[in-house]
Amino acid sequence: MDIFNLDGHPCVELCDLLKFQGWCESGAAAKTVIAESLVQVDELVETRKRCKIVAGKIVSFNGESVRVEA
Repeated sequence: MDIFNLDGHPCVELCDLLKFQGWCESGAAAKTVIAESLVQVDELVETRKRCKIVAGKIVSFNGESVRVEA
């Protein structure tokens, strides 16, 4: 499992996280896979594109997972 560090920020938007992780080529592509119910946050499907992901959350997509840390 990868680790994503917030670097002092309170949160990251879900669509941006997918892009930063390299799981999607663009923000638009990230929004599409989120809308298609292909992304999970803490094992629950998340369809809110700009959902605020805070430290302690685990995001999964396409067989990959990342834990968000402060």
